[in-house]
Amino acid sequence: MSLSYESSGVNYDQLDAFKRACQRAARTTAGLLRDHGYAEPASTRGESAYLMEAADHYLAHVEEGLGTKNLVADAVYAATGRNFYREIAIDTVATIVNDLATCGALPISVAMHAAVGESAWFADAVRMQSLVDGWAEGCRQAGAVWGGGETPTLRGIVNAATIVLAGSAIGKIAPKSLRITGDVREGDSIIFLASSGVQTNGLSLCRLIAEKLPQGYQTPIGPGDDRTYGEALLAPSVIYVAFVRECQRRGLKLNYAAHVTGHGWRKLMRLEEPFVYEITAPRPAPALFQFLEVSGPISRREMYATFNQGIGFAAYVDPTSADAVLAAAKAAGYDAWLAGRVKKDGVRKAVVVPSFGLTFEGDTLQVR
Repeated sequence: MSLSYESSGVNYDQLDAFKRACQRAARTTAGLLRDHGYAEPASTRGESAYLMEAADHYLAHVEEGLGTKNLVADAVYAATGRNFYREIAIDTVATIVNDLATCGALPISVAMHAAVGESAWFADAVRMQSLVDGWAEGCRQAGAVWGGGETPTLRGIVNAATIVLAGSAIGKIAPKSLRITGDVREGDSIIFLASSGVQTNGLSLCRLIAEKLPQGYQTPIGPGDDRTYGEALLAPSVIYVAFVRECQRRGLKLNYAAHVTGHGWRKLMRLEEPFVYEITAPRPAPALFQFLEVSGPISRREMYATFNQGIGFAAYVDPTSADAVLAAAKAAGYDAWLAGRVKKDGVRKAVVVPSFGLTFEGDTLQVR
């Protein structure tokens, strides 16, 4: 029997219904921005970052969490003594600032939220210092100051042996013309930027699979990859801020950008307007994802509906600037390629991958 993300306790329909309810209630508070000299720009609700508009700039705000990836780090640490909390901290910063960058905002300040069940979690000096060092490194990669944070002890809510990691970030768009607005048009090119692995989404399902493996996280994932399952899962996430910054520096317009996280490749159609996103040049899934698909087993469709499958960020650009955007990505240190194109088909909204026989219609992504 094939596994699904729902079988690990995650139901997107339930989560997304709550998110939509929050958006409806939150929208009723937008008028309060006037007292602070800001306004809510059109179409910011439902995007990865919330924008506040002033006369000559935008501020952007994001709150995000790591999820359960640190439980993998805990299991590997207990079994092998290898400490991956530096990587875990980078992961948490990445999931925050990558969302921020999708609107064209460059992060200014990042704050940490680290909740524990008991303060004794911090008594492991090596693990604690790795977390601190990794958070600082993530901020440096994002070009943002580490502005502070909160470390609540929540006995009875958080397990005494674990930590819940999350955080927030403030960013700025100036001048306002640098905002990535969702100005997608028929014929636009779709550029993919490679991920480092699962990054921060789908870990509940990854942990469920580990429970089925005789060697657990010590299982080799090969072929072509000599890492263990745990090592591969704990590769630090890629921070894509430098890509957006380099495109801005070169005067290259991104019509839209998507951080490919929860909902897998369905996130490619996060924009509200109806387009068909045809992926004509997908790469084979990296070894880790092939291992997950076989070990689950997980259906091919479920894999692309849940995981990033080797894609961490997508940019939609005018085809005449695609080569220049690819050059900017390479100059900033990213593995990027031209993956597809945007098409118009009436009011249809979908992600289509012809070579894999996959189609996700618009009703499979309900985040607004």
